[in-house]
Amino acid sequence: LRALSQSLFPIENLSDCDDTEVILSALHTPGQLIDIKAAGTAMRFLTAYFSQLEGANIVITGTERMKNRPIGILVDALRSLGAEIEYVEKKAYPPLRIKGKKLKGGKISLDGGVSSQYISALMMIAANMQDGLRLELKGTVVSRPYLHMTDRMMKEFGILVEWSGSGDSEPGTEGVLIRIACQPYLPVSYIVESDWSAASYWYEIAALSPVGTTIGLSGLYCDSLQGDSNIIVLFESLGVVTEYTSSGVVVRKKSLPVVDSIEYDFVNEPDCAQTLVVVCALLDIRFKFSGLQSLRIKETDRIGALQKELKKLGYLVSDFEHSVMVWEGIRCEPDLFPVIDTYEDHRMAMAFAPVSVLREITINHPGVVSKSYPHFWDDLRKVGFKITES
Repeated sequence: LRALSQSLFPIENLSDCDDTEVILSALHTPGQLIDIKAAGTAMRFLTAYFSQLEGANIVITGTERMKNRPIGILVDALRSLGAEIEYVEKKAYPPLRIKGKKLKGGKISLDGGVSSQYISALMMIAANMQDGLRLELKGTVVSRPYLHMTDRMMKEFGILVEWSGSGDSEPGTEGVLIRIACQPYLPVSYIVESDWSAASYWYEIAALSPVGTTIGLSGLYCDSLQGDSNIIVLFESLGVVTEYTSSGVVVRKKSLPVVDSIEYDFVNEPDCAQTLVVVCALLDIRFKFSGLQSLRIKETDRIGALQKELKKLGYLVSDFEHSVMVWEGIRCEPDLFPVIDTYEDHRMAMAFAPVSVLREITINHPGVVSKSYPHFWDDLRKVGFKITES
């Protein structure tokens, strides 16, 4: 948004994680080859951004895993709006060759069940299209809080986004039309809220800790843009409460869990699913978690990875319909010295790290946390965790 507005104002409280760094590098020194590494958000957003940047002539690539994460839906949508994009290796997957130009825009339709990042990418560049954009989302619209976030941030940069269909002025549940006219972005200064997804691991630590444990987290707001702020409600049933302060929140383990089973649809908070799967198993809380379809195409197949690593801890979790995970209290013999694999996925490392509140574990390739939370291990040490490297 700052690049689209050609703003010279700073962005404050910007994360220094890998995902942020690759976007900054691409925007400031694009060159002809852009390597976004494992940053899925960067791949989606920058594909859209460079397709509308007149004069751009780049190839955008990433890790081997990134080359196997589908992007055909976004490419097809951009092409229908006038973009010039070619597949360098295999159809529907990165790397991509992009020649930037003024896009005509117009009307397109997408399945509302696709990644919200495709939709956000199209929304952000829509105001720069000659005819603007009329984007119809068919069926059930998933990850709606991310679309709320995109909408509200665009408005802060001066862009009017109109919604119609189910839910009227807000993203609804079934069938939505988003209209964004050709209009100028306004350069503004911006302060970034801290990350509720990252905060979820501290909530997990609190839930596994003794009653009375308190943890302070700064930079988190009551009126958050982020859907993952709903972890406040999810963890209340696990005995963890939240108090807002002038600088952020205080997380407190108030009681033992007040439930012995949980059913929840993570369609709006998929990045918190790993956190809840692990903590519920460890607290002996049976669960049925749905809305997990996007987990199959993340940094790894997160459903399969969770099943393999929880088995090492003695928990047998089942899945069905590619989008549901269930634990009915079934156990197996745990590994004597469990070694958790991370599958090049930052959230696998951080979701399993709190297990160490209850028992010693080893985590392979811990450096993957740099993708979103590079100081995670340092912060654990600050509160008393004993971490050794080998």
